[in-house]
Amino acid sequence: MMTSNKNYNEAYVWIWLPGKNHPVVAGKLTTENNKLLFNYGKSYLARKGSIPIYDTELPLRSGLLPLLSGLSIPNCIRDATPDAWGRRVIINKRLGLKGRDIDSTQLNELTYMLESGSDRIGALDFQHSPTEYIPRASSNTTLTELLESAERVEKGIQLTTELDQALHHGSSIGGARPKALIEDNNKKYIAKFSSSSDLYSVIKSEFIAMRLAALSGLNVASVKLTEASNKDILLIERFDRIATNQGWQRKSMVSALTILGLDEMMARYASYENLADIIRAKFTDAPSTLKELFSRLVFNILSGNTDDHARNHAAFWDGNMLTLTPAYDICPQNRTGNEATQAMLINGNNNFSCMKTCIEAAGIFLLSTEEAISIINHQKETITRYWDEVCDAAELTEIDKKLLWNRQFLNPYSVK
Repeated sequence: MMTSNKNYNEAYVWIWLPGKNHPVVAGKLTTENNKLLFNYGKSYLARKGSIPIYDTELPLRSGLLPLLSGLSIPNCIRDATPDAWGRRVIINKRLGLKGRDIDSTQLNELTYMLESGSDRIGALDFQHSPTEYIPRASSNTTLTELLESAERVEKGIQLTTELDQALHHGSSIGGARPKALIEDNNKKYIAKFSSSSDLYSVIKSEFIAMRLAALSGLNVASVKLTEASNKDILLIERFDRIATNQGWQRKSMVSALTILGLDEMMARYASYENLADIIRAKFTDAPSTLKELFSRLVFNILSGNTDDHARNHAAFWDGNMLTLTPAYDICPQNRTGNEATQAMLINGNNNFSCMKTCIEAAGIFLLSTEEAISIINHQKETITRYWDEVCDAAELTEIDKKLLWNRQFLNPYSVK
């Protein structure tokens, strides 16, 4: 059993540049006074076609780059590190049976970077070397093996060597739910598993929400349901990868939290209003993007997804401009009453989960009241029209349909 809690104090950041199939070293992260500071390598600064990892935080210039106020690590770097689930997998690997109870702060951020899988979200990876790129790749495993691995981590049971390799590949991706990365028929997927703490069919309800969002005209990630060991698994097709004859290309991404210049401790200040301001200045096709963002806000509320925090919004980054990614993580949240609030502020300090809030905020998204009402009515009609069809496709039980309808989906408070 491994019990080492050794931490690392430096890491090299590698990046896939736009249109390229292989990474190049961009620079180095070092620890200084409990903060992580980055500086670009001379070779990267001199390279033709180099782009800033994200210019607001890490502009292309030499020397240690200062952090934005309140941050302890560049947020555009933090976007590529594992969240709660990935950290649990690494703690399990490093600390064995103690993994269920151990304080995750015993392992520092660089350790999570260097011990998580290499196929992380976006176009970055972290390495020990500035000259040799060695991917921490996965072995070919079945969904059943991955599911067994996830269950062992949830229970705090140390993984076997084989299952460790199976699940380690997905340790780099964000979120708190059990998940893994798989590749099938030249496509890459994030596989989400049910959790032992689920009180209802979370996997199927996310599938239903994503399908209804697509039917409502939103740009969303493609999803499909499958099973292993009689348990539901949601497969979300990755939109940050491009398959080519020469291999995989990666697309740079930053979260809305990064775009807003906030970290997790300041996430409660994240707002659609501030994000809309940045969209007008820094995004491609701002009017269409604002309409899409408003539509996602409306759908989140109508589907009961109150977990629309700023890491659940993201944009592609081409080195100059941002472009909104397809929507993801539209997952109805467990709800007992009617009144609810969204994770992000909407208009001023108002984040109440109802259509009245959306209509009042329409101008922020460059929409008229009439346009906002039209979007709302279209989504309500679409959800109602396709509800039974999509639930049937998910093989949702009548009990779960009754649990979700008028509680998560089209809750009476949300449609006000």
